[in-house]
Order: sequence, then structure tokens, then C-alpha cells
Amino acid sequence: MTDFPATYGSWAVIAGGSDGVGAAFARGLAARGMNIVLVARRAPVLEDCATALEKDYGVRTRTLSLDLSTEEAIGELEHATADLDIGIFVYNAGSDSRTVEFLDRTLDEHRALVHRNCVSVLEAAYRFGGPMVTRGRGALVLVTSGAAWAGGRNLASYGASKAFDLILAEGLWAEWRERGVHVLGLVLGATDTPSLRRTLEIGDRVLADPHDVAEQALEHLADGPTWIHGSENPTGGSPFGALDRRSAVLAMSTPRH
Repeated sequence: MTDFPATYGSWAVIAGGSDGVGAAFARGLAARGMNIVLVARRAPVLEDCATALEKDYGVRTRTLSLDLSTEEAIGELEHATADLDIGIFVYNAGSDSRTVEFLDRTLDEHRALVHRNCVSVLEAAYRFGGPMVTRGRGALVLVTSGAAWAGGRNLASYGASKAFDLILAEGLWAEWRERGVHVLGLVLGATDTPSLRRTLEIGDRVLADPHDVAEQALEHLADGPTWIHGSENPTGGSPFGALDRRSAVLAMSTPRH
């Protein structure tokens, strides 16, 4: 097994680390000996997660309650971790709290979503990826979504933001892959998280397990630029294959039960 602290650095930041996939990443990295910075909005949930990590794995933790849709959030995060050797940054925040048509959101809601899912991701990659490149070691994981493959009904701004994350990860991988920094764009389908259960009626849908998602990503950090969880060809292309764009959009827009 890879010695994560020696390979990447002694601390990992999990943005969106209070539950679901983010908490699974935190546990997986703590089990590999890394100290953990947990970032999310809900302070009590963060503290509970941090306490469990310290008890179960004997690592150090730090928590920071931040709304990543705000202009100052990533700067505050950088300042709060300036004394730490950040070796891995996982940007997992950015799930969609409501599945509705474009005009059924306010403009401010769209702006907040785009800031959290695009602007803050870009800023985090710049502020935290830069020192990794300078040191010649580190890893950046951008958690994106199958909604990035094509536009779809009720997914306009969310899917667009996740496409931004996917292309950003691939571009950074191309730039940093020979400079000691691993970049992985992790593409998720329906995953059993509290946010998904709040958003959708699950019914009998088969959902990915957050633990499996995180473990697979951590085992394949060096296999970027893209890892498609649950795919028979996880380093392959779009599941829509040779479909024309219109057909892909219509397929994405078909209700799935």
C-alpha cells in the first residue's frame, strides 16, 4: 500500500467533508495515516466527524465551518491551513439541493451554485495546487458528476458546473502529471448520500456506496485524468458513446426510476 503521508504530505483537506462521500474520503485518508481538515457549513456535524476520526484512527483533525459559495471562503481556508503540509485536496462540495427547471430557481441561487461548483473549485486548485507543484508532490481530487456528460432537463446550471469541474481536472492533469502532482476528476453517478436522499425519491434505484467510491478513488489517484465510478471502463469516455448531442441530451432528460 502507498505510504500516503510520505508520498503526498501529512494533511488532507476535504471540502464537503461532513457526511456522505466527503466523510468516506476522510475516513479512507485517516486510515492511511493522514491528518484531516474537514470543511463544510454545519459545524456540529463536522465536529462529530472529527471526533470519530481522532478516536478511530489516532490522527489529528481541524474543522472549518465555511460556505463555499461565498467570495471569501477559499481565502479563509488557505489562511486557516497555512501552517499545515497539505498533500491532498478533495473538493467534494457541490451537490444540488433541488432538482427543478432553470427558471424555478432564483438568479441568486444559480450564482451561488456556480460560485461553489466552479469559482471556488478553480480558486482551491490555484491556491492549494500551486504549492504542491512547487514541492513536486501532492494530489487534487475534483468530484464531479455524470450530469457533466450532456445537458439535461432540470440539470442546466448544475450539469454545466460539473462539466467545468471535469474539464478543469483533465486540463490540470495534463499540466501537472509530470510535476509530481496527481489530479483526478472523479465522476459519480447516483450515490447513497444524505443530500441525494433529500433531493430525489430513491425508490428501488441502485446507489453507489460512498465507502466504495472513496476507496476506489484513493486506490487510483495516479490513474487520472478521469475515473468514472461504477463504469466497466472507468478511464474511458462518455457513456453516451457515439450518440449525437441531441440524443444524449434527450437521454439525460428522461426520468430515471
